[in-house]
Amino acid sequence: MGYVTTADGVEIYYKDWGPKDAPVIFFHHGWPLSADDWDAQLMFFLGEGFRVIATDRRGHGRSSQVWDGHDMDHYADDTAAVVKHLGVQGATHVGHSTGGGVVVRYITRHPEDKVAGGVLISAVPPFMVKTADNPDGIDKAVFDDFQANTKANRSEFFHAVPAGPFYGYNRDGATPSAPVIDNWWRQGMMGCGQAHYDGIVAFSQTDFRDEMKTITAPMLVLHGEDDQVVPFEISGKKSAELLQNSTLISYPGFPHGMPTTEAETVNRDLLAWLRR
Repeated sequence: MGYVTTADGVEIYYKDWGPKDAPVIFFHHGWPLSADDWDAQLMFFLGEGFRVIATDRRGHGRSSQVWDGHDMDHYADDTAAVVKHLGVQGATHVGHSTGGGVVVRYITRHPEDKVAGGVLISAVPPFMVKTADNPDGIDKAVFDDFQANTKANRSEFFHAVPAGPFYGYNRDGATPSAPVIDNWWRQGMMGCGQAHYDGIVAFSQTDFRDEMKTITAPMLVLHGEDDQVVPFEISGKKSAELLQNSTLISYPGFPHGMPTTEAETVNRDLLAWLRR
């Protein structure tokens, strides 16, 4: 564990576990969380002989609580700083939700790193918000409401999201886990309110469509078909269609937060793809 200081003076926190000569998996978390959200994956893949790395994005978790730079370009450049510091070019980059956008932008913005591949899990690409040329997207008012709630009472909102749609705990017959909800809240409240507020624009209004068409690296797309936060039809399905070299696996009934609630399945399928 340690910190890397970026060119603009931001300290990025990272975890780096495992043998230095092992194949590397670099994990990118979702909004508004931290590297801790990958616990179920870090421990599993460490046990399978991989070197695992996970960062807290700027403004999130233990990284600097700066007020600016909360956009995909900065997120990708921060990743490049960690990659360079650790000397882990050629890794497989795995992103959940907003982290999937970071994976896409890192691959396209930093082609000097010939990554082994990328994995998009319940990820926001290719383009979430509804526009004239993206009529299947989500109305901007939904994301405006996210920002309003984050600004008005972040603590309350950061309990309502995991207690409801994030993990599918609002579905009939679901059994909510208080520790899982509390852990989501803990991670969110560690971060910077401004980063979370601006991050909503980053994950909802960044258009990845054109750049995704240029990616030649092998890509795995994993998505739950009952994702209420980033719906499968507008994200995972379309991402797989845009990418040149993709494998798509969708899961009936799985929620947005499936790396936590369905870790056994997600880990199994990711491991199989890595060892293909």
